[in-house]
Parts: sequence; C-alpha cells; structure tokens
Amino acid sequence: MKDFFAGISSYGDALKLINRLGLWGYLLAPGLISILIGIVIVGASWGLSDDLGNAIISLLSFLEGKKWAESAARIFSALLIFSFGLILFKQLVLALASPIMSPLSEKIERHLAGDDYHEVRFSIPQILQDMLRGLTIALRNIIRELFFTLLLLILGFIPVIGLATPVLIFLVQAFYVGFGNIDYTLERHFSVRDSVRFARSNRWLAIGNGTVFLLLLFTGIGFLFALPLSTVAATVETTRRLRPQRH
Repeated sequence: MKDFFAGISSYGDALKLINRLGLWGYLLAPGLISILIGIVIVGASWGLSDDLGNAIISLLSFLEGKKWAESAARIFSALLIFSFGLILFKQLVLALASPIMSPLSEKIERHLAGDDYHEVRFSIPQILQDMLRGLTIALRNIIRELFFTLLLLILGFIPVIGLATPVLIFLVQAFYVGFGNIDYTLERHFSVRDSVRFARSNRWLAIGNGTVFLLLLFTGIGFLFALPLSTVAATVETTRRLRPQRH
C-alpha cells in the first residue's frame, strides 16, 4: 500500500509546485475541454438510459411485466451508461488535452531533475505524435476498462460478490486514469509497450493517483482542475522512480 499512499500524497507536492512555478494558467484549457465533453456525454447518457433498459427487457421477453425485472434492468442500464460515460469522459479528456498536459509534465520533470534533465524540444510534429500516442493509449485503455467494468457489473448480480462490485469498479477506473496521468511523463522515455509495463509494475501508484482524480470529479467542480493537478502529481512521483533508471 506504500505506492497507493505515494500516489495520493504526491498531490500535496503538486499544489506546491504549481504555486511555486506559476503554472495556474494550465488549468484553463483542460477545464474547458472537460466541460464540453462532459455536456455531450451527460446529454447522451440521459437520453439512452431508458432505451437501454427497455431493450434489455425486450431481449429477456420471459421477464416482461415483472416490475422487479424492469427495475433491475433500468438500474443495470443506468450503471452501465454511467460507467461507460465516465470511462469515455476520462480517456477523451486525457487524449485531447495531451498537447497541453505534456508540456506541463515536461516543465515539472525539468524542475525536479535539474542538471540531469535532457530537454525535449517541442514542435508541431512532436505535438501530433503526442496526440497520436495519447489516442493509442486511450483506445487501448477504453477497451480494457470497458471489458473489466462490464464483467464486474455482471458479477454484481451474484449475492455477496456483488457487495464488492462498486469498490472493484472504482479501482479499475482509478488505475486506468492514473495510468493516463503517468503516461504524460512516460511518453518522453518509453514506447507504448514499455509504458504499459511500467504502469503494471506500479499499479498501486496509478490507483492512488486515479483515486484522487475520481474523487475530485465527484465533487462537481473538481473536473475543472482535476486533470492538470493529477498530471503534476503523477509527474512528481514518476520522475522520482525514473531518475534512478537513468543513472
């Protein structure tokens, strides 16, 4: 659990660094991106929830007319759409904000590494490459996150096991968003495959980082600054772990 608490405690260092280096301006663009994507996803989810519930009941025709089945179908469809919407929201914001978050992460790493830092020159091709990498990671994570979330939702109907389902879904979502935050640093050092290996070997660090990110989203206004704050926090702890590898 040491890695988990390291992922959480690094947010304190992140706030100090943002203030010390005057990086508050980086909070504006990700906040706007989050608002636009959030409006689209919430609107779509609101319109689809009843339709999906009715579709599930129609597929299970032998349950039609049974109120408990209709209620269960609507609850399941609401949870599925909410989980899918949250997954889509997180990964799209992570990918589309990469041209902003990557330079932010680079500034933090440069400050922390000092003379050991090897500067990465940003250019239009580099920005496009970062966006492509971000979309690749996002697509990969969306597929896996959806699979595990759907599997856990199905298992949630099993007595006793179902009690742990919300916690397990939260941990899955926390891991993948934490992975995305960490990758803003890893992209300057590793290929996608090596980044996946790093994230797996430091999964509790990713979960700790992602836990705070999700809790900020649930506050209602935290989505405005959750991404840049989480990016800085992830960069702080990831840089600490990468530096020994470079010596």
